[in-house]
Amino acid sequence: MKKHIYILLILIGILFIPQPSIAQVDFNKKPDDDLGNVEDEFQEYFFEALKQKGIENYELAVDALQKCLNLNSKLPVIYFELGKNYNKLKNFGAAEEALEDAIKMQPDNEWFLDELYDVYYQQDDIKNAIKTIEQLVKYHPDYKEDLAALYVREEKYKRALDLLDELDSELGVSESRDAMRNDIYSITGNADDRIENLEQRIASNPNNEDNHLKLIYRYSQTGDKKNAYKAAKHLLKINPDSKFVHLALYKFYLEDDKVDKAINSVKIALQSPEINSDAKAKVLKDFVSFVARNPEYESDLVDITALVDESKDAQTHSDLGQYYLKAGDKVKALSNFKEALSQNPNDFKLIKDVLLLQLDMENYSAVIEQSNSALELYPAQPILYLVNGVANNNLGKHKKAIDNLEMGIDFLIENPKMQSDFYSELSIAYKGINNISKSETFAKKAQAIKAQQ
Repeated sequence: MKKHIYILLILIGILFIPQPSIAQVDFNKKPDDDLGNVEDEFQEYFFEALKQKGIENYELAVDALQKCLNLNSKLPVIYFELGKNYNKLKNFGAAEEALEDAIKMQPDNEWFLDELYDVYYQQDDIKNAIKTIEQLVKYHPDYKEDLAALYVREEKYKRALDLLDELDSELGVSESRDAMRNDIYSITGNADDRIENLEQRIASNPNNEDNHLKLIYRYSQTGDKKNAYKAAKHLLKINPDSKFVHLALYKFYLEDDKVDKAINSVKIALQSPEINSDAKAKVLKDFVSFVARNPEYESDLVDITALVDESKDAQTHSDLGQYYLKAGDKVKALSNFKEALSQNPNDFKLIKDVLLLQLDMENYSAVIEQSNSALELYPAQPILYLVNGVANNNLGKHKKAIDNLEMGIDFLIENPKMQSDFYSELSIAYKGINNISKSETFAKKAQAIKAQQ
């Protein structure tokens, strides 16, 4: 809510200066109003009210103003001050009444209207707030944006959009008004109006890249890929140096089977300092998925990832790790998983991915070391005890395997597959220490679970 700041001395002047005259008051001269011989007493109460309000003694300020009214009830500024103090006291009924009295005396006083607007706003009385602010906009267009927001709350979306259009025409577009406009379009589900507004902006200012990008996004959001693609190509035509357009173009090129152009767009996007790391990560992830379906472009993926070696985030490395894992390149997969984990060391999924891959690659010592560290972070995760047990069994450290496996199985809840794995490893471990009876018991337990699956 916008509040206008005025100087206290001007307000004091209003008390004694008839409108529209701005002549200075001579306090030694008998005034022409009805203050008569009580002028000094009136001034004393009025300044006492201002003082008490200044130190937030609003009730005492009200008392002093009431005494002012007893001496002279024809000055609107007294009702205005009463309204402000009642408003501070949350006595909204009395505030409204006092301010309405002030406005009756001076219907065009914006300060009075502004304070009444605040009274209604604090009570969430939107209808009366709208009624008041519709008067205020006559004096200060700044209130139009507030009025538009109130129209939205009253579901008067057409009026709100008309006001926003008017403000955009007068002042140019702004982020706050665009956010309000987009909220309206989202509420009403009127995508056509949203797109039409962007097309009008582009027509009036074709060199504004932001409007082109928004139009591409809105077309894409509504599933109109044809027009989104057309809008992207149009932007590239009028601005060949645009970097952001390639965030959309690479997708369209891939769908249009123009892989060379797509690769070029990907490279431009990833090398552009204007584009943030999150957007680059999304581009790289999409291209990784594309190469997973089209492995003949793996060499291009290698070239592209080299462009962002220093700026790849944990998610990008994780995605690359999954790609190389599916492609059968465990070494590259593990390298990317480890890099992702170094950036995000507490990510349990990454910890698990690294451990399982190292186990698959028979890096048992590394599995033991890393699972021991992970157990300090996640002591109730049974998978960590299981991989530790498997690695110890493979290194012939059966007693350590038993300790970890028996501890970990206590944390297992409703996971028959993992329970069977625990029993199988315990069977191996007990056989390793020549406890054949227990080994056979756990082997039977594992088989029984497998038979039920």
